[in-house]
Amino acid sequence: MRKMLAYVFIIACIIVIGGHITALRCKAEKNEPGPVALKKISNNLYELLGGKGANGGFYIGDTAVLVIDAKMDKPSVEQELAVIKSVTDKPVKYLVNTHSDGDHTHGNQFFPKGTIIIAHENCRKEFFVPQRDGSSSHWTEPDLASYVPAITYKEKMELWFGDKKVELWYFGVGHTTGDTVVYFPEEKTVFIGDQTFLERSQLIHAYKGGNSFKHVVALNRMLDALPAEHFCMGHDEMTDREGIQKHISLMKSMQDKIKELAAAGKPIDEIKKEFTEEEARLVEAIFNEIKK
Repeated sequence: MRKMLAYVFIIACIIVIGGHITALRCKAEKNEPGPVALKKISNNLYELLGGKGANGGFYIGDTAVLVIDAKMDKPSVEQELAVIKSVTDKPVKYLVNTHSDGDHTHGNQFFPKGTIIIAHENCRKEFFVPQRDGSSSHWTEPDLASYVPAITYKEKMELWFGDKKVELWYFGVGHTTGDTVVYFPEEKTVFIGDQTFLERSQLIHAYKGGNSFKHVVALNRMLDALPAEHFCMGHDEMTDREGIQKHISLMKSMQDKIKELAAAGKPIDEIKKEFTEEEARLVEAIFNEIKK
């Protein structure tokens, strides 16, 4: 009988361990990014999805291509460039970094030599800001100097491709202090980097000067200034104006609730209990802004 029980126990352990390994394998496969793929917006404008790093896009001009954000590693950039090559033989000339986060910029170094990298002036400064853990920025390494944005702007910049115009806008502090909105007037489409998350709580990088309240202001300024209908984001599917407005409303509701709880003397640990675990980081960012 004891041998039988021991045998059953061993079999049960094998099943449990096997199931755990399978679950871990499935989770790893789920988190593994798919290959870079394109999504057509118009004959000249495409989204770039997949690969390691954030979503981006590219625009085919009269003589050259403009790319929005750079993915994160060499294989993803190689895929990105191959996908672009499958649509046009025109060379990649410009690369716009919507902000300084690594999943948008680490791939800069793998773009063709001579690519002109453009960003907001604050974004360029943030390339050299220490990481969240206090470690030094790797962009201070001499070998990477030529992959930091070479051209910056303050409020607005226009790039002309023949008679077609692409606009770079800065609407203020938000996710970071240097977020660029890339607007394509003909397509009424903007690429906004990480200035809106729809499937998760908003990231606000306080260590880069980001601010949730200014983030809401910046998004409202964007909606007021641009008649855009399509909004391409770094980590979500394309949305419309209603999607951005819904995000703004959710942000304001969260801010109001945290204000009320903080005014009542609730400590941050108690306030976090009023929200989901996934929202904790944003809750803390908002709380710290209120307490300043």
